[in-house]
Amino acid sequence: MADEVDEIVAAWRRERPDLDVEPLHVLSRLDRLAGVLGERRAAIFARHGLRRHEFDVLAALRRAGEPFALTAGELAARTYVTSGTMTSRLDGLTERRLVTRSPDREDGRLVRVSLTAAGRDLVDAAFAELVAAERELLTPLPDGERASLAETLRTLLATASSEASDTMAS
Repeated sequence: MADEVDEIVAAWRRERPDLDVEPLHVLSRLDRLAGVLGERRAAIFARHGLRRHEFDVLAALRRAGEPFALTAGELAARTYVTSGTMTSRLDGLTERRLVTRSPDREDGRLVRVSLTAAGRDLVDAAFAELVAAERELLTPLPDGERASLAETLRTLLATASSEASDTMAS
């Protein structure tokens, strides 16, 4: 069952026989799959009145467990954004009453962000739909293949992340 990537690889092999274009078979498909996945996730979040970055913040708080609270700095670190970006995101979520902010009890210099009941209900509903949609996306793969693919992708991601860190440190 040939696809567009097979056609692209064949064309590159014809045009650049001096290069080993074999990585395109995997990575071009991953790139296309990431695009499809991103669009599906965005549509699910939109049905719940959320943007991806809002879901990310609410989900980080939800995963923290009772009492569903983290400092703004912890949230920034867990969602890979700067503190200024996190402040902006929290402003919108606070206005919508999905989170509250208060001074940290132990260190008043820190801001503690808490998930409200409305925020918890919203992230729970969006996450349930997300998991169902992503499970459906994986239905063509038998369970054993899913586990093997997950392990392979974990290895690729760890290697790529390590190389990216090494490059940035240089």
